[in-house]
Amino acid sequence: MTGQEAESNDSLVVSYLVLRRAIGIIGMALPLVLAVGKLLAGYPGVQSSVSGYYYTVMRDVFVGSLCAIAVFLLSYRGYEHRDDLAGDLACAFALGVALCPTTPDVNAAPRDKVLGGLHVVFAAAFFSTLAYFSLVLFRKTDPSRAPTLQKLRRNVVYTLCGYTILACIALIGVMGLLPADSPVMELHPVFWLEATAIVAFGVSWLIKGETMLKDMKL
Repeated sequence: MTGQEAESNDSLVVSYLVLRRAIGIIGMALPLVLAVGKLLAGYPGVQSSVSGYYYTVMRDVFVGSLCAIAVFLLSYRGYEHRDDLAGDLACAFALGVALCPTTPDVNAAPRDKVLGGLHVVFAAAFFSTLAYFSLVLFRKTDPSRAPTLQKLRRNVVYTLCGYTILACIALIGVMGLLPADSPVMELHPVFWLEATAIVAFGVSWLIKGETMLKDMKL
């Protein structure tokens, strides 16, 4: 390999690391930015869900962040075809979440209810794909050599993040079975569960971007 080829490969690796870190940072920051931004704009209180910020002054931030994540996921390329396919699907699902807003309220028009139904489907598919990244794709190890200690540690984090996302999806489904006037709903559980899932997704991608638990070069 020539020096020019080696430099080109190094630049490609750096680009993918930056891409992964960008996805992680946006994911981790999104719930906090939405909540604090709305508060600073003079509108106290937490929305019932992260998607509910579509109907606040933070709409552009919510939609823009999801579109940015979608573009980054579309640009993501892994080692195998299924990595690329997962990135493309996650991109499509993220755009679906952004462009099909959640149902505003129980008295919404039929069109809004249809869009809200699509939003739920896209959101569930998006989170499920993110869990797949953490539990399957990110944990893959080169079979020709033993995993390093740091790789084993990263896999523990990926596992925790993936199952956290799945647990949040399941609990959000349980919340949907509760009556709207349930005292539990006053605590905005869906928002906190979605925020937890999004942060877990962000942590997983930051680790993949070698922000933490990076292998030491010999």
